[in-house]
Amino acid sequence: LYGKSILVEEINDILSKSITDYIKENKIKLIGEPLPNHDKTATIDWDNQKEFEFEYEIGLVAEFDLNLAQKIKAYEIQADKTTIDKTLESIKKQYGNYSEPDEVQEGDDLMGELTQESSGYKEEIWITANQIKPKEAKKFIGLKKEDAIEIDPKKIFVDDATASTVLRKSDEEIKNFKGSFTFKINKINRLESAEINQELFDKVFGQDAVKSEEEFMKKLKETLEQNYNKEAKTYTQKLIQDKLLDSTKIEVPDAFYKKWILASNKDKITEEALDKDFENYIKELKWSLVVNKVAEENDIKVEHPDVVAAAKEMIMAQFASYGMTENMSENLDSFAENYLQGNDGQNYMNTFNKVRNDKIMDFIYDKVDISFKKVKPDEFSKIVSN
Repeated sequence: LYGKSILVEEINDILSKSITDYIKENKIKLIGEPLPNHDKTATIDWDNQKEFEFEYEIGLVAEFDLNLAQKIKAYEIQADKTTIDKTLESIKKQYGNYSEPDEVQEGDDLMGELTQESSGYKEEIWITANQIKPKEAKKFIGLKKEDAIEIDPKKIFVDDATASTVLRKSDEEIKNFKGSFTFKINKINRLESAEINQELFDKVFGQDAVKSEEEFMKKLKETLEQNYNKEAKTYTQKLIQDKLLDSTKIEVPDAFYKKWILASNKDKITEEALDKDFENYIKELKWSLVVNKVAEENDIKVEHPDVVAAAKEMIMAQFASYGMTENMSENLDSFAENYLQGNDGQNYMNTFNKVRNDKIMDFIYDKVDISFKKVKPDEFSKIVSN
């Protein structure tokens, strides 16, 4: 019986390859791959039959018409003064320096000893400004090193998780705390914001990329808008996808597709989980059919140099984020080659698919009628969240 089972598998593999070759040669569009009818195979009399019949189930892709001339309302994000000012403050803190003042001000971090004489509790802890409730934080302002203050560890922190992290105790242990504790300040840590000068310009944008505060603020605004509009473009792509799917009638063999997913993902997905998320599977399938149709009808292809160029661009962007672009061009080819060969070739396929998707979407963008509305970052966030 075991030998017959192995034989059936080998025959199915041979037949599957033959069928696959036939499908490719005749350019038959299928969903997934042919599925063998195991029930029919089980009725074969291997000892007496001389002729055998194998049956496969396939999911054919129906032809459909695609109209890219759709009207889309999208968004272009403009960085307003509030956003620029907040970002600037964040940058100044990011590149600032820490000092150890003698007196506590708002926003200072504190290190000290938490004790309770009655229970014998004694622990050195570090408290950052954002870990304390604002009302409780005010009680520390004006205190100096070596000063002590009575606190209730169950009430001072913003939430239970923070209390557990700072005190290095479980929620249950903290609940059992009784009475007040004494916190003696041993160290005050203050982040002094960086000054707006050439040193900051170079740290943020690279050596001599900008040489004045005016140039710095202009480039900061441009960079913010570039980053925000990458998000906006992703959202626009979603709008285009939804519009094209809503306006295009695509028939797919749902029952076969569900059966194929389960057969291809044995022990990875249950029928119950698939049923729950099947609508999204169908949406992804239909979108892949749309994308493939656009690529085929417009001869959109990805060549090896395209993949290498994309890998180089990605690597340069990563190094630029750390301010490490100097002399990069000398080693960029080897970096790209090593990256694309890594992860058992998966990095190459991921890059290839991204380049292909970008090329197809760029083509679709040119065909779709997009009208842009200029909005502020917070307005865009509300639009996306609704």
